[in-house]
Amino acid sequence: MFGRRLIWPSGRVAACSAAAATAGAALAFRSHAQSLLLPTTSEAEEDVEVCNWSGTHSSTAKLYFQPDSPETVQRLLEAFDAAKRRIRVVGSALSPNGIGLSSEGMLNMASCDRIVSVDAERCQVTVQAGARVKEVVEALRPHGMTLENYASIAEQQIGGFLQVGAHGTGAAVPPVDEQVVRLRLHTPALGALDLSADSNPQLFWLAKVGLGMLGVVSEVTIQCVPAHQLLERTYVQTRAEVAASHLDNLQNKHMRYMWIPHTDTVVVVASNPLPEGADAKATIAAATPAAPPPVDEVERTRPLRELLLATSPAVSEAEARSMNFAQLRDALLALSPLDKQHVIAVNRAEAEFWKNSQGYRVDWSDRILGFECGGQQWVSEVAFPCGTRSQPSGADLGYMRQLLARLEASDLPAPAPIEQRWTARSRARMSIARSDGADDLHSWVGIIMYLPEGDDDAVHAARARITRRFFEYNDLCRHNLWQPFGAHQHWAKIELPDDEADRAVVLRRLRERFPVDELNAARRKLDPNNILSNELLDGLFGTP
Repeated sequence: MFGRRLIWPSGRVAACSAAAATAGAALAFRSHAQSLLLPTTSEAEEDVEVCNWSGTHSSTAKLYFQPDSPETVQRLLEAFDAAKRRIRVVGSALSPNGIGLSSEGMLNMASCDRIVSVDAERCQVTVQAGARVKEVVEALRPHGMTLENYASIAEQQIGGFLQVGAHGTGAAVPPVDEQVVRLRLHTPALGALDLSADSNPQLFWLAKVGLGMLGVVSEVTIQCVPAHQLLERTYVQTRAEVAASHLDNLQNKHMRYMWIPHTDTVVVVASNPLPEGADAKATIAAATPAAPPPVDEVERTRPLRELLLATSPAVSEAEARSMNFAQLRDALLALSPLDKQHVIAVNRAEAEFWKNSQGYRVDWSDRILGFECGGQQWVSEVAFPCGTRSQPSGADLGYMRQLLARLEASDLPAPAPIEQRWTARSRARMSIARSDGADDLHSWVGIIMYLPEGDDDAVHAARARITRRFFEYNDLCRHNLWQPFGAHQHWAKIELPDDEADRAVVLRRLRERFPVDELNAARRKLDPNNILSNELLDGLFGTP
């Protein structure tokens, strides 16, 4: 098939106009690859453009595959290795950066999505890597099991979810890679390998967060936990109140802060298991005996809606009332995203929204731990050590104090929230939260700027201006906070800086923090022709 298609993470496909002309060498490679693949269900699509969820990165793959079996995955790798051409596992393309993209070839595991087995006795599930988190959760529900931890959304394919070191929040809850007890890795040079703590443990701990560089994960066995409901409490504190109650806040099973710049409002979202057999309504009533009735959605969003109506005459009252919180915030910021005073006004309206939203709710853990992320955006997230669960160092709040002070003194138009979460350590060699102490604590801090959506020249120009300002925001953190606090960027959000001096610092710090030589030695053994990498990864780790 010639021409070009655009694939978004949701799987939605849109036509793109593009010339069908292709170099003779590329056509010859296509014919060679096709001759080695055989199954018609795995035939390559040609010139497929994949755009990530944020709309910030895209790449047009000369060949795009969706294999229907692990055996076909292995044959694909061998074909590309023989041709010395690159292919990346793209997953759901949800990573804010371009870690899964490649212009030569991309491989999507979406058709390898079986729930292979559920072991109720061991509380484990074995799934193919293309299964989405939400599908795994639903398959576990009839067995009274669930995953221990979740990121903010459940659209990820399990393979990508684990390979980039996704995480949720909770001082005693590790990143999701700690749930993996076995994985099957398909490699260009050594074929399929079954890895666990007992079988090739050195490679197992390296490949758990392997960034897709050591092979293609086709199957994983995950340690689960019994299904449980959570009692979630959302409340608002001042910055001083957070400082005074932080140690108590950390005792919650799951807890995160949403700092709202240019306000004295910090939103605290804390969740704990509902006692077995407890009645949800009775538990909430007991927790809030004198609480006023909950505020309805119309009243909760009123501050944002009134600001939108006051600043955008084109929006009607009916239109504003039809919008939820995230839609109202997106619409407001789109009006003047780089006007600091306008952004401050939006942040203050958002603070009022959260004050109206305080209260409790009960639901199953997978439904509580996900949350609304808003529209397309630039985001950067770092993690850094902050002591132990029994003796926090205070670095987590120290980082936020310095970040907010520098940010609010600058001319940067910083929207809300700055999100702060916590995890226990990971033992995976390449995890951002990797450490040796079983009680070690890590804090994760994410900054954000929202992007308007659309395809006209004005929108493109606005996105370009916001992008420039976002990277100024990111550099403010990079130059002033990351080294003193030992912070490193999430693998799904890391970007190589354009500035050569900054890039040199990034590479030095990566080598100081991670076993880059060990990683590259494994790459030479498993992928000697370096077909599983891309420009970003070569820039970070070099060529093996």
